[in-house]
Amino acid sequence: MNIESTFGTATPVIGMVHLGPLPGAPKAAADGAAAMQSVLEGAVADARALERGGVDGVLVENFGDAPFHPDDVPKHTVAATTRAATAVADATTLPIGINVLRNDAEAAVSVAAAVDAAFVRVNVHTGARVTDQGIVEGRAHETVRLRERLGVNVGIFADTDVKHSAPLTPEGYSAESFADATERGLADAVVASGSGTGAAIDRAALEAVVDERERHGLETPVFVGSGVRPETIGDLLALADGVIVGTALKAAGETTAPVDEERVATLVSRADDCR
Repeated sequence: MNIESTFGTATPVIGMVHLGPLPGAPKAAADGAAAMQSVLEGAVADARALERGGVDGVLVENFGDAPFHPDDVPKHTVAATTRAATAVADATTLPIGINVLRNDAEAAVSVAAAVDAAFVRVNVHTGARVTDQGIVEGRAHETVRLRERLGVNVGIFADTDVKHSAPLTPEGYSAESFADATERGLADAVVASGSGTGAAIDRAALEAVVDERERHGLETPVFVGSGVRPETIGDLLALADGVIVGTALKAAGETTAPVDEERVATLVSRADDCR
C-alpha cells in the first residue's frame, strides 16, 4: 500500500466516522428501521463535515455497539456496517477505512472488499492482549489470506500496544510488536495509541515504536491513533507518518458528539503548517 498515492499526501489526517448503535446492539433504538436510519444520517453528516474540513481519509467504525463482541460479530452487524460504509462512500470522495470492533478482521476485510475501501484497522493483528472482552488473539494468518483470496488491495493498519488492553507478558511490548506486525504479520501500517479513546500517546512510547522500525530497517508507516489535538499534531507529525483523529474533531470534544467542521478545519490547518 502506498500511503501518498492512496491519501494524496505522505502524512494523512484520517477522521473517524463513529457509527451510532447498529440494529441489534444494546443501545440501539427498539425499532430496527429507525435505528438504521439514524446511523446512516449520522454517518453521512460526519463524513461530509470531515471532508469539508479537509481531512485526507475517513475510518468507519461500529463505535456505538458496546459491549463489543471479541472477534466475531453477528451477521446483522456486518450487514449494517456495510450499509453504513456504502452511504459514506456515496457521500464523500475520500478514501475509506473499516474497523469492526472489537477485533473482527474478517468482517472488516469483507466489508472493505464490498465497498471498495482502501484499508482496514485491526486492533489485535498479531500476538494477544487482555481486554474487557477477555483475551483477544491476533489472526494475521487468516486476515492476510482472506485479503488475497478476495483479490482486493486493502491495506492493513495494525495497532501496537492496543488501547483499552494490556499485554499478556509482564514487560512492555509496544516496540517489539512493531516488527512482528509488519515482518511476520505483513501489516501495511502500524497504529500507536494512548491507553484509551481520546488519550494522548506518551511521546517516549511513540519514539520507541519509531526507533524499533528503524532498528529493523523497515519503512512501514506509523500512525498515531488517539489523543491527537491541534496543539499537539505538529509534534506528533514530526515523528509519525499520519494520524487518526476522532474525539478532537467532535463538538465540544465529546467522543459521541457529531463532527464539528470548524474543529476539523482547525486541526487540518495545524497539520498543514508542518507538512
